[in-house]
Amino acid sequence: MRALLLPIFLLLATRSIGQTAGSSATLRDASTAPSGRVIVDGATWRCEGVNCVGNGGANQPPLRACRRVVAKIGAVSAFTHRGVVLDAETLAACNA
Repeated sequence: MRALLLPIFLLLATRSIGQTAGSSATLRDASTAPSGRVIVDGATWRCEGVNCVGNGGANQPPLRACRRVVAKIGAVSAFTHRGVVLDAETLAACNA
């Protein structure tokens, strides 16, 4: 029974890690969205309209990651980094 549960546990753990490894941002202005991919601190960002998704990159605090993205692609109205959703106050600091 244990031999059967271990592979299932590892599969679920891997899925959970993969789901929180990325980042996402909602831009305030779609005109600032890059037309292709943009690399920010090793993460590859792609945008469609105001919705952007980043994968990979340096392990850093969410506010720092947000500030680096804002510097490259513009102000954001929402930002999530490795499963951490920034609140309104932190978003304001990010966009400052």
